[in-house]
Amino acid sequence: PLSAGGSDSLDNYCLACYRCNEFKWAKQTSLDPISGNLVLLFNPNQQKWVEHFAWSEDSLQVIGLTSTGRATIKRLRLNDERFIQARRIWRLAGLHPPLD
Repeated sequence: PLSAGGSDSLDNYCLACYRCNEFKWAKQTSLDPISGNLVLLFNPNQQKWVEHFAWSEDSLQVIGLTSTGRATIKRLRLNDERFIQARRIWRLAGLHPPLD
């Protein structure tokens, strides 16, 4: 993030919803809820989603496959009830889960 000395070039930006941006803010690390270790958060500009996350069987919850995935889910509250409800609606509309 800019607040941590990052650049303002386009490759340093990432599209995020208001809630995710609010929860992440300028944070770059979070605790892995399993190991308790401080780890870097997922960076969509440098990492692949499928290496760190998966969908639950009903596609409503994000599952962390790595310490980075688990810490990011916790920090951004990706399995908050509001997100789950939105995914239910998106699933009914055929928009969820994403294809890639």
